[in-house]
Amino acid sequence: MSEVATEKHYQVEHTTRYDYAEPVVHAHHLLHLTPRQHAWQHTMRYQLELLPLVGLLHEAKDAFGNTVHRLEIEGAHECLAVTARSEVVVQSRPVWSAANSLMWERLQDELSYFGRPRTATELEALSFRTESPHGRIKNVFAEFARGCFPRACPVLQGAERLMEKIYTEMTYAPGETQVNTSSFAVLEKRRGVCQDFAHLMIACLRSLGLSARYVSGYLRTQPPEGSPPLVGADASHAWVSVYAPPFGWVDLDPTNNVRVGTDHITLAWGRDFSDVSPLRGVIIGGGSHRVSVAVTVSECPSPVLNAEAASNG
Repeated sequence: MSEVATEKHYQVEHTTRYDYAEPVVHAHHLLHLTPRQHAWQHTMRYQLELLPLVGLLHEAKDAFGNTVHRLEIEGAHECLAVTARSEVVVQSRPVWSAANSLMWERLQDELSYFGRPRTATELEALSFRTESPHGRIKNVFAEFARGCFPRACPVLQGAERLMEKIYTEMTYAPGETQVNTSSFAVLEKRRGVCQDFAHLMIACLRSLGLSARYVSGYLRTQPPEGSPPLVGADASHAWVSVYAPPFGWVDLDPTNNVRVGTDHITLAWGRDFSDVSPLRGVIIGGGSHRVSVAVTVSECPSPVLNAEAASNG
């Protein structure tokens, strides 16, 4: 069942700045900053602004189909500032009934190895079924999620119960975890941020034999009039996409206990954060450094670019 289709137009500005204590003489960086094209999202324009201006920039696709830029800077520099500006159209998604998704035990069986040929859709799902650096497969995660998946429970129903459980039992606590904080620590302390909650949910789903992927993106900075702000705005955000036949991939935001809709802008997806970090790299020199990140998502009343500009996306 689908709702009346709606769409939102956004301008996004994402700036990451590194200030180094000593000059960096050579640097390689990998950028996941281009909004993802998919059935419910179209990037009308994308532009990168770099400081220093010298450097080699190469665009490619990664193993998951995300657009990536590889940046090489050869020459001494004491700071690096990367600003990504984009204009994106986000469309509403179908309102699928969770009760009509495949029973989770049957899906668990179908995602097991049978030695039979697989469709492209099944192969993609299987690539997000196995363990990854931040998506560990352990009994402790299966036990945490077990009550959300009783016998003969439709997979999307169970996933939404798990999303609500994480939302209810975890406390959003910026600054108390790091990029490398494990899901074991998050489960023990019951505190974290959107990245932690997404990793925990992915670990739970995979530990039950299901497929889930990590999605990075943004939230609308200003909510509609009369609506509360979503947690995670004004920064990069993260959520989970669960494989739920016959609907395919369904995106769930455990930080806010909602299905992903027109308030969310997709940047990239992968097995976990390590696949889609917005900016990471290797440098020679630099000493210690200070990093700052600023994100602004502004809704536009209508598309602001012509067709010629749109082709740049």
